[in-house]
Amino acid sequence: MRPLIHPSIEDITVEGILHVLSDPVRVAIYAQMANAGCAFNCTNFSQVSDKTIPKSTLSQHFRALREAGLIRSERHGVEMHNTTRCKEIEQRFPGLIGAIMNAHAVQMTEQACASKRKSAAKPKIA
Repeated sequence: MRPLIHPSIEDITVEGILHVLSDPVRVAIYAQMANAGCAFNCTNFSQVSDKTIPKSTLSQHFRALREAGLIRSERHGVEMHNTTRCKEIEQRFPGLIGAIMNAHAVQMTEQACASKRKSAAKPKIA
C-alpha cells in the first residue's frame, strides 16, 4: 500500500488551495467537511450536489484535497477517515478558508434561488 502524502503546513500555498477548491465537487466536499468538523469516509460523498460520484473519482478528489494540504487522511482497515486541517491553515493564512467557505455558501444560495425561479417560470401542462 502506498503511503499517504500530507504536506507540512509550511508547504501549503494559497495558490494550491485555490486551485484545488476551484473544482465544484471538491469545494462542496470540503465545505461539508469544514462545517461538520468531524471525520468522514470517502463514501459519505457518493452524492454531491445531486450528482452521483463514482468511487474512483471520489478517491481522486480526496487525493487532490490531501496533497494540497486541506485534509488529513488515515487508513482504518479498508476505510479512509478524512478530517480537515482548518485550524492549521487558519494559523498560516488567517481568514482564507472562512472567506472561501462564505463565498461558496453565497454562491450555492444564489444557484438554489435561480433554480427555483427557473422551475417556477416553466409553463405547467394541464
